[in-house]
Amino acid sequence: MPSQNIRGDHLFLLQYKASKAIESYDHRSVKNLGFRSISDFAVLEYLKTKGPQPVNTIAQSMMLTSGSMTTAIDRAEKRGFVTRERHPEDRRIVVVSLTGSGQQLIDSAFEEHAANLERLFSVFTREEKSEFARLMKKIGKTAEAMNL
Repeated sequence: MPSQNIRGDHLFLLQYKASKAIESYDHRSVKNLGFRSISDFAVLEYLKTKGPQPVNTIAQSMMLTSGSMTTAIDRAEKRGFVTRERHPEDRRIVVVSLTGSGQQLIDSAFEEHAANLERLFSVFTREEKSEFARLMKKIGKTAEAMNL
């Protein structure tokens, strides 16, 4: 199809279908690692990267509702992967931390998950990956600016 004939609605459809397929692949990858949901994996991954965090900070960063966040943290706590403690200076704040077993799990799961995503994106050459990243940032920034 000649580039001058590709309309915005067609580009959106292509992006939407690709995004859904990638998301499905990602969810299956995470479930195959033993996680019930992407939220369960994401909470541990966030804590691996950022260290102990207040519940509301995790929820805001991950764009999850407080209900979804509470459910994911409850499951992780029940499995012994995280602990909750009240902040020593402000008892209203609950801080979530990885346990030793949670750290071990996310360390190994993160590596395998990253390898699964690398396999998916191996369809691109190095140059195509750079171009893909550039284009995704460009359209994302444009959409954000137009939403203001």
